[in-house]
Amino acid sequence: MAYKRVDEYDADVTKELSGHVREILRLIGENPEREGLVKTPERVAKALQFLTKGSTEDGVEIIRSAMFEEQYRQMVLVRDIELYSICEHHMMPFIGKCHVAYIPDGYITGLSKIARVVETFARRLQVQERLTVQIRDCIQEALHPLGVAVVIEASHTCMQLRGVEKSNAITTTSAFSGAFLSSARTRNEFLNLIK
Repeated sequence: MAYKRVDEYDADVTKELSGHVREILRLIGENPEREGLVKTPERVAKALQFLTKGSTEDGVEIIRSAMFEEQYRQMVLVRDIELYSICEHHMMPFIGKCHVAYIPDGYITGLSKIARVVETFARRLQVQERLTVQIRDCIQEALHPLGVAVVIEASHTCMQLRGVEKSNAITTTSAFSGAFLSSARTRNEFLNLIK
């Protein structure tokens, strides 16, 4: 799978999105021809394409692109993976960190692929609950491990900058499969490691 470079955008999509952004600027009382806003529609169009690029990526394919036979059967944990996503309800960012663990059953994957899978699912219009489950299910499907654990902790700007305006609120979601569901000891080991 070919990954898009940050500066590669679909010209037709950029042009169409730019027109809509220009109209939004006009509707909120701004002058899209004002010096500071002239290039804003194109910038926003490119930013939206970047922030939603995960919609065209396949997480399972990413994991399988670096899958190796290995008889290691202990927990593999990648913690504090930076996470940036867009809430689908208000199209505002939520930002946080993701902790992912799995217990291999014959196969491991490159550690960077775990972070890349988090990014692939985060770079979509999302809700944190679905994102957590999608990461778990992707790793489970690709590697068939003995279990997967995912915890996400994030701040949602749609709660911080509008609505209830609670700037210190953190949302935590979790999803477990296999040994992380059936064994309290294994689950607690994971939870203690991410504290």
